[in-house]
Amino acid sequence: MGTRERLVVERRSEVRQILERVLEAARREGAEYADARWVDRRSQVVRTKNGKVDRVREDHSRGVGVRVLVDGAWGFASGSRTDEESLMRIAAEAVRVARASALRRSDPPVAMASVEPVEAEWRTPVSEDPFEVKLEDKIKTLLDADRIMRQVEGVKVARGSIAAFREDKIFASTEGSYIEQSKTEVGAGIEVLAVSGGEVQRRSWPASFGGNWAACGYEYVRQLDLPSRAEQTAREAVELLDAEQCPGKVTDVILGGSQLALQIHESCGHPIELDRVLGQEASFAGTSFLTVDKLGEFQYGSEAVTITADATIPGGLGTFGYDDEGVPAQRVTIVDQGRFVGYLTSRETAGRVGLQPTGAMRADGWNRIPLIRMTNINLEPGDWSLEEIIRDTKEGILADTVKSWSIDDRRLNFQFATEVAWEIKDGSLGRMLKNFTYTGITPEFWRSCDAVGNKEEWQLWGLPNCGKGEPSQAAHVGHGAAPSRFRNVKVGVGRW
Repeated sequence: MGTRERLVVERRSEVRQILERVLEAARREGAEYADARWVDRRSQVVRTKNGKVDRVREDHSRGVGVRVLVDGAWGFASGSRTDEESLMRIAAEAVRVARASALRRSDPPVAMASVEPVEAEWRTPVSEDPFEVKLEDKIKTLLDADRIMRQVEGVKVARGSIAAFREDKIFASTEGSYIEQSKTEVGAGIEVLAVSGGEVQRRSWPASFGGNWAACGYEYVRQLDLPSRAEQTAREAVELLDAEQCPGKVTDVILGGSQLALQIHESCGHPIELDRVLGQEASFAGTSFLTVDKLGEFQYGSEAVTITADATIPGGLGTFGYDDEGVPAQRVTIVDQGRFVGYLTSRETAGRVGLQPTGAMRADGWNRIPLIRMTNINLEPGDWSLEEIIRDTKEGILADTVKSWSIDDRRLNFQFATEVAWEIKDGSLGRMLKNFTYTGITPEFWRSCDAVGNKEEWQLWGLPNCGKGEPSQAAHVGHGAAPSRFRNVKVGVGRW
């Protein structure tokens, strides 16, 4: 064993001993249950704009969060100082918070669903450590793509970004669980703004708002090969300036995978969070129309629609070994051939309604209490190729890449806009359309789905900025999707 590896092992052994003493202190203070998370986070973001380095930022944060259950109520406290004396104070503070919360508790006392204690290790498979890649190499990749984009006449702004994230986490509980995990993620993308007169059009690749993300090493960025897509991305942005305005009508719509990922996120992922359903959470994304009486009975979509929550898929931002309650990662069916059959749960919410915990509790770092968060919420593949779906569509529109979105606080009425769209006539792609928008009501929309792309068309998309909670927490989640068709959709509801 080398010197570095030996130091890592010694440090982990030291952390384990400290966490065990913290949990003992919480119990002495009166905690019925306690868990502690030691978290070390590191991130790097590199951005370029119009031939120059726009931003290089590196962050490193380390601390411990302690959660306790006293008199049927939760308490939480955290700190960045990880010496034993400081952590003992944190444990005592968490117990004081729980006792104060119990005095004002309106819900029934917390009853946690049982889980088997476990000792385990898990880490993201990484071929090339993104933090070991030279900064100069990342900048060169971005500036190569930038140069190609700006060579296309009509381009006003060219942007690119490469980012990396790592979280090392140790979880321990009074039930006997001790879990070490290390998660590595990378993301990259390019973006073009084309301008003519008073009009601006945008094209992004491989997705908007910073590109796509995956849980792996820098090999993912190399596979994207941003410079190879730079010219096409720029040309499409310029072509959009002269494209026809999306007409207002009711028509069939084929959504590409990038756009469909956000549709899944907003109209399925958030409403299946059981804390929203039970009224325990409403910040950012509201409550949910998928009330408990609908479980097993409600027709959420058509028979073509099967949706899973899968925290075990390689490469997913919502993939891990164990959640922040020590519950193992798992694959859960949410919608089975159109029928609503499952939720994302915590141990508390599962115990409250008689379900099993699904391993969906995660916190945004050491100084946040865990919340129910999406894992990888996926539309399972169907039997169609994109070419077959287009050929089978007499009249419609193919649209992709998120531009904007809006949905009500029960996750029912929505409106989305995409960066680009193409008209479909008699089974063939036609002219490009700009300012495409579509609107609908969640269950009606998913019931209109009659064609889902196959495994070859299916792709996993990463979203590193899902907001929830007060104080705000940003979760890293994934969505698997393939191009899919929806019948009789209202489009062209506004100009963007």
